[in-house]
Amino acid sequence: MVLTAQGPARDRIKTLKVAYITEQLGLTPTEAQSFWPVYNAHEEQLERIRKKEREKFVGVQTDMSVITDEQANDMVNSFVFLQQQKHEIEEKFIKDLRTVISNKKIILLFRAENNFKKRLLQEYRNKRGQR
Repeated sequence: MVLTAQGPARDRIKTLKVAYITEQLGLTPTEAQSFWPVYNAHEEQLERIRKKEREKFVGVQTDMSVITDEQANDMVNSFVFLQQQKHEIEEKFIKDLRTVISNKKIILLFRAENNFKKRLLQEYRNKRGQR
């Protein structure tokens, strides 16, 4: 999940996410003690990749006529490289998770993350609609 909120809002979202995932997975205290360091390390690694993506692609000119073929090639290569890094991070994450929680709870984690994102997006849309 991309947490684009800043400061207290980001902390609030993170706290809600931790509570939601803990509840949805039904983590025992022992599991939680092993799970959260693995999960947090994974999130930090993904955030570093997301930061590189933002630096590389967000500021890109939308007018493709000013980008040379060489620049476009470099951008595509960077994109592929970052996607490969994400894939490697995900593989390691699954491998590490399997040492601390069951495969069923890993599936529940994926569901919980997706549901949390949906709920967060819906809440954002509702608040935006009230303005």
